[in-house]
Amino acid sequence: MTEYRVVTRHAFRNAAIPVVTVIGLSVATLLGGSVIMESIFGLPGLGRLMLEAIREREFEMIQSVVLLVGVFVMLVNLSVDLVYGFLNPQIRYG
Repeated sequence: MTEYRVVTRHAFRNAAIPVVTVIGLSVATLLGGSVIMESIFGLPGLGRLMLEAIREREFEMIQSVVLLVGVFVMLVNLSVDLVYGFLNPQIRYG
């Protein structure tokens, strides 16, 4: 067995599992940090839109942004689960 095959088949898969976990957990933190960054620097974005909707009491906009963020986080978690199944075939869903 070549060194390349050992690295790609065994070492990479075992090393990638914690990285995928951290990436999946960081998504919600990044979205929360975007609200703070956009309000401090005056950048247009989803976080600033959410803050303006809260100030103006636009409940439909608040619901839309929360739904959009929730769907995005769910899709990221789904992709993390699918990558887990690829990296570790012993994981079974069901």
